[in-house]
Amino acid sequence: MTSVAQSVEELFGVDALLSDEEQGMRDVVRKFVDKRIKPEIADWFERGELPVRELARELGSLGVLGMHLDGYGCAGTSAVSYGLACIELEAGDSGIRSLVSVQGSLAMKAIHAFGSEEQKQEWLPDMASGEVIGCFGLTEPDFGSNPAGMRTNAKRDGDDWILNGTKMWITNGDVAGVAVVWARTDEGVRGFIVPSETSGFTANPIHHKLSLRASVTSELVLDNVRLPAESVLPGVSSLRGPLTCLNEARFGILFGTLGAARDCLESAISYGIDRVQFDKPIASYQLTQKKYADMALEWGKGMLLALHLGRLKDQGVLRPEQVSVGKLNNARAALDIARQCRGILGANGVTLEYPVIRHMNNLESVFTYEGTNEMHTLVVGEALTGIAAYR
Repeated sequence: MTSVAQSVEELFGVDALLSDEEQGMRDVVRKFVDKRIKPEIADWFERGELPVRELARELGSLGVLGMHLDGYGCAGTSAVSYGLACIELEAGDSGIRSLVSVQGSLAMKAIHAFGSEEQKQEWLPDMASGEVIGCFGLTEPDFGSNPAGMRTNAKRDGDDWILNGTKMWITNGDVAGVAVVWARTDEGVRGFIVPSETSGFTANPIHHKLSLRASVTSELVLDNVRLPAESVLPGVSSLRGPLTCLNEARFGILFGTLGAARDCLESAISYGIDRVQFDKPIASYQLTQKKYADMALEWGKGMLLALHLGRLKDQGVLRPEQVSVGKLNNARAALDIARQCRGILGANGVTLEYPVIRHMNNLESVFTYEGTNEMHTLVVGEALTGIAAYR
């Protein structure tokens, strides 16, 4: 396809806002995605398959699994570098970014933040290398936005714990070697490290998805799962544990969505330059150029917001409601951009010959998970008014 005159990144002078190290990290991940992911992703999406174990090792070698964590084989990069990596991964596919987010920002983050030194040493190095894949069991069939209502429970039996319950919509679930499962106990909400071979633990793949098809999604069933005392994450006994991890994942999402949106916009601009109707390219018509300009403005504002929030995070002052601002704005903007780009491509917009419909379908899930549009709206509303309107 024809190359565009100026990329949306150039239009907003993004490189001038990044250090050499940040640009280098972005470019390494972009090169990997261009070479390894983009040539295969349409087929993976169509088949509803993903070579997760193979990709996990490659992503581990690239250094992006838990890259923003310190020690234990993790790179210890800045928050902004992690965000830029998420952009490039999601420019490939939301499923690839989800694989990295769940591994690093949920499963590894939980062990890193709340685990014992022995737990960190046992699990984190192999997870950073991609040799062990992790999943994060919080969401339940009847409790998504309200995790406080979870029914999964853990009861003491001597020195052991017995877990029972069901988790739903768990990324990486049936390929994971370890699950971090959150359960209600008499001591509050506790996290448990559950190796996948543990008796009574079952991960069932979820089929018939029309979104995130290039991603493993599962149901976790815990039927009298017996765990030793050292399986408990000792550092937290409340919802603060899983919510801390979710905030890390949302931070990656507020960057990542911009990658999907950018890929859609670049594809739509190139298509419009090549596509001739009434004897001239559709990109030369005023209505089409207005769409391009409007989408570029929304992308640029989202990018500037993401970088600002990343700088706040690197300074240690980023607040949860600010993460909600970013996730709310950027997921909404990215989905709108994908939908408009789909329209520009016309009938070609619904084929996997172009990335737009794939990104658009994926973003429908991203718009919902890690806090729905409605929930983040109410978080922002509470921040502005001091009134919680969740109920």
